[in-house]
Amino acid sequence: MIRFALTFAVLAGAAEAQSVKLQGNEIGALLSGNTAVGLWEGKPYRQYFDPDGTTIFAQPDTRSARGEWRIVETEYQSRWPGDAGWEGWFVMEYAGDWFWVSKTTPPTPFRMLEGAQLVPE
Repeated sequence: MIRFALTFAVLAGAAEAQSVKLQGNEIGALLSGNTAVGLWEGKPYRQYFDPDGTTIFAQPDTRSARGEWRIVETEYQSRWPGDAGWEGWFVMEYAGDWFWVSKTTPPTPFRMLEGAQLVPE
């Protein structure tokens, strides 16, 4: 279902294996109601993106954080308790893999799981 919603983004980059920056509607389709899984600063994480605009970030042996998320133009943005404002990331697809990308950090790979899957199986 996730991949089906973004088929055209994958096909656009498949011919020459180019990275594709997702548009706002594509980011929304990828994240909304689903869970991102990857490594953040070397630690495994899971982040669920509720369609109501709330998000939960979970890492082993750490209390989960509840924040807010939104899409502004071509950027995913999040805000966490104690933050001064919203922080933005681009979402890129390259050869079937997803990446968080900002102007200050290298691309950070992640994969998507359908639904709320904060607890590993």
